[in-house]
Amino acid sequence: MSAFTAFVDTLKPWRKSSYSGPDDGNECVEIATTPTFTAVRDTKAPAGGTLTFPAEAFDAFLDGLLDRH
Repeated sequence: MSAFTAFVDTLKPWRKSSYSGPDDGNECVEIATTPTFTAVRDTKAPAGGTLTFPAEAFDAFLDGLLDRH
């Protein structure tokens, strides 16, 4: 196991959107945050892999989504 994989495994709590779909909210992603990273994973396959972004980049991504509404 790499040091990065071990780091991702320690991320808690994982949070999912209140806009999650039916079926117990298994139609969305969930995130875990640290001061420097935001990790994203699929709720249907939490062990299937994690996308990790610098916190500032993920915040900019969310800001971009909000600007479109």
